[in-house]
Amino acid sequence: MKHSALTLLSFEGPGFRFVYPCRLPYTSAAMKRVMFGAAVLALSVASAVASAGCSRNNIEAVNLANEGDKERSSNIDGAISKYEQAVNLDPTNHRILYKLGHAYQKKEAWDKVASTMARAEKVAPKFANYFFLHGLAAARQAAAGPTSWSDAKGPLEEAIKLDPNIADAHFELAEVMLRLDDEKAAIDSYNKAIMTKPDELSFYGPLADLYIRLNHVAEAETVLREALQFGKEGDKALFAVHSLLGDIADRKNDSGKAVSEYEAAKKACGACNEPGQQIAFFNLGAAYASLNPPRKSEAMAQLQSFQKMICKGAAAQRYADQCTTAQQLATRLGGTLQ
Repeated sequence: MKHSALTLLSFEGPGFRFVYPCRLPYTSAAMKRVMFGAAVLALSVASAVASAGCSRNNIEAVNLANEGDKERSSNIDGAISKYEQAVNLDPTNHRILYKLGHAYQKKEAWDKVASTMARAEKVAPKFANYFFLHGLAAARQAAAGPTSWSDAKGPLEEAIKLDPNIADAHFELAEVMLRLDDEKAAIDSYNKAIMTKPDELSFYGPLADLYIRLNHVAEAETVLREALQFGKEGDKALFAVHSLLGDIADRKNDSGKAVSEYEAAKKACGACNEPGQQIAFFNLGAAYASLNPPRKSEAMAQLQSFQKMICKGAAAQRYADQCTTAQQLATRLGGTLQ
């Protein structure tokens, strides 16, 4: 039996020092085998250290992104700055790109949202949310011009292909297809949005409105009645639902039903000071005037409010027909609008 002794083998390199304790037999062959094994282990350690040094940017990027998360609610510009720095350090971190895209969305910088999500898609092409946010941004750009609605179609379709359970993607695609004059595709996508998330009332109004414009009034009423099953007090989407039901009642010459629906619509929008909601005053005033006998004072009060809010403001041209009708109704009731 050969004698042996405890020996410390030391290997050093840039950024590391490795000490390997072993009991070596006094033979040159054994010494060579141990030396070779230790050398291989040392090279592995050196490689790991080198790799860690190269990935330092990745760590710093995550740290910066975490700082951005803390600032997002109170200082969106500061958060964007942190995210941008993080992306520059590690452009392959698609989760940070997604955070940056959301921060741009908060500022409605839609061009930057779209370009950022396009970068994220290239890194992680199986993430449906990236394509959805890209498509949403492209649609918002198209609404403002000069980009095309067709730019939003592809990303939204890809989002749905990857995850058909994103209800908002179906809804946004419906809006895009409507602008591209494909009503059938729009109806299909609106219905898919509703089937995916039936308790989202904001999906029902646009579908019902499209049915009415296509003269499918019965289908529109069915959609709106279904929406009411999910209606909750305070849901602002009830404004559109009740307004459209009031319109359907008007078409059926059911003045009493029209009044109750328009009253519910006005209640749903509260002060009705958001864009498009001021029509509630005209609808309700006209409905009061159409009763037999008419509710004159209430009709005049609503029409007067509409006159002040719309017909004497910047939106007068947009609502020119309603402003003219309001004056005619006031005259028929024996009054004038100031």
